[in-house]
Amino acid sequence: MNGFWAMFRKELTQMLRDRATLFFALFVPVAELILFGVIDMNAKNIPTIVFDQSRTQESRTLIRQFISTSLLSVVGEAHSRAELQHAIVKGDAQVAIEIPPDYARNLAAHRQADVLVAIDGSDSSVASQALNAANGVVLNEDIKRLLGAVREPMAMVEAHPMMLFNPDMRSANLLIPGLIAILLTFSGTILSAFAIVKERERGTLEQLTMTPVAPLGLMLGKMIPYGALTFGELCAILLVMRTIFLVPVHGNVILLLILSLPFLLTVLGIGLVISTRARTQAEAFQLSMGTILPSVFLSGYIFLIENMPPFFQAISHLIPATYYIQILRGIILRGAGISELWVSATVLTGMGCGATLLAARLFVRQSAS
Repeated sequence: MNGFWAMFRKELTQMLRDRATLFFALFVPVAELILFGVIDMNAKNIPTIVFDQSRTQESRTLIRQFISTSLLSVVGEAHSRAELQHAIVKGDAQVAIEIPPDYARNLAAHRQADVLVAIDGSDSSVASQALNAANGVVLNEDIKRLLGAVREPMAMVEAHPMMLFNPDMRSANLLIPGLIAILLTFSGTILSAFAIVKERERGTLEQLTMTPVAPLGLMLGKMIPYGALTFGELCAILLVMRTIFLVPVHGNVILLLILSLPFLLTVLGIGLVISTRARTQAEAFQLSMGTILPSVFLSGYIFLIENMPPFFQAISHLIPATYYIQILRGIILRGAGISELWVSATVLTGMGCGATLLAARLFVRQSAS
């Protein structure tokens, strides 16, 4: 045990000086505990759009019963079946309720009244709970009519659930599109986070700053090779997804590859920002993990964003993977086009340009100091 106390004091001093290690050792577990504790795993306030062709007191009563379950939240009213389908494909709504024009007449004539409930099957937890909510509302309505019927024949309400985009509820179809965003976030951020740190550790950073290369040109020159590598990884993942896991792509693959470029620009730019601030590769890796963990938990891949507290919802809108998952699920599962996804693509483009310019600016400040 000779030298134990000396080694103990040395290691303790180094640990206390390493703020990054202390941050990840203390803050990250507490943050994950709070996140898992405050987020409700049960779906609620599922965005719902209604196409009420009956427009009667009976149809409005049925809609109020759907809303009273607290699982569904009406976010809009459609005026045609095409508008109803567009809202589902775009992702504005995950449940669509269509009430036919003869709904009230069938109830008055003691005939069966049908209601169509279309559910977005790209999220398994939301789909199953929305299906249970729809069946529960119809069952409750039938029980009320059964108890109120004495001698007259009873009119029954029949719901016809229709699971869209993933009727078999295959887990691979649900998990892999979102997993692509997580994998690219991890690889793209890590690769570019080491770009400038390696120059510093090799002792060539001063030579790099003395070369007649503009900071933005330097950042793009560092970024493009890693971007090409990450893009090749994306193509390989899509090939494995389609051939081995048999996940169908309902949209345009070329559009998917084009809209992936702003996301790759964003994650590579974030990695370069980290690389300009980190002193060692170990520190760069720790800082990269600090950006990857929120992408896993707050992007909507695991938890429904609508179920998060307002603070975490605000953070989720700052995470690039949130918008890229919307693009992936939209094209792969729902067959969405650019008209439904242009907002997410625009946000990612702005994030990517901003991250790249920020990295160049930080590199200039670092060189000046």
